[in-house]
Amino acid sequence: MNNTLAKGVRFDGRKFDEYRPISVQKGVIKTAEGSAMGKIGETLVLVATKIDIVKPFSDRPREGVLVTNSELLPLASPGFEPGPPNEDSIEVARVVDRALRSAECVDLSSFFVEEEKVLGIYVDLYVMNHAGNFTDAATLAATAALMDTKMPKVENGKIIRGEYTGMLNPTKLPTTTTMIKVGDNWLVDPSRDEERVLETALTIGTTEEHVCAMQKGKGSLSKDELLAAIDIAFKRGDDIRRILKD
Repeated sequence: MNNTLAKGVRFDGRKFDEYRPISVQKGVIKTAEGSAMGKIGETLVLVATKIDIVKPFSDRPREGVLVTNSELLPLASPGFEPGPPNEDSIEVARVVDRALRSAECVDLSSFFVEEEKVLGIYVDLYVMNHAGNFTDAATLAATAALMDTKMPKVENGKIIRGEYTGMLNPTKLPTTTTMIKVGDNWLVDPSRDEERVLETALTIGTTEEHVCAMQKGKGSLSKDELLAAIDIAFKRGDDIRRILKD
């Protein structure tokens, strides 16, 4: 692979900083408050949101709750097995959760219902097909699902199912850009084959204005490499945000 990369090309013909084709479809599950399917190349992630009445955290009694869970479905890859969440499943949930939270795209202060009752929004990620870089596909689908989320009607401290007061309307559109280092080269949106030979992995979450999440895998990188990666994350993030808005 290093010989191929030395010529400035990847096996699939992409430039080093180029994504595979990206698409997103909102409203794919009618029984959820919001949902979306995010696709990057052949990698496919389904995200659904559900809103319920929950007890607030003790240190934030008047603020709603955001919970992100993920499941790597066995049908998505021969390497995924049934059972409790593994390290990869926990990591992608945390990265997406951090991006959504730090972006402050949901006004959790507006989720207060009454004493000891707030709205909780559950963001559930399902990796349906793994052809590399399911983290960025998960963030894409999660942000799209929030854009699709309807706010339920609340009366007397209870949700009236099937009735809504409007859309959630997230104020920011967080995205993540994942890059890996192979030899001296940094590759955006790694394919599954490229992930097998990575030396360093880095995921950077951005909004239109700031870095909202960062996760480094094994290996190391220099300050200059990190700054260059942040620039790329903003550029590719803006590309993805245009797709989300369309």
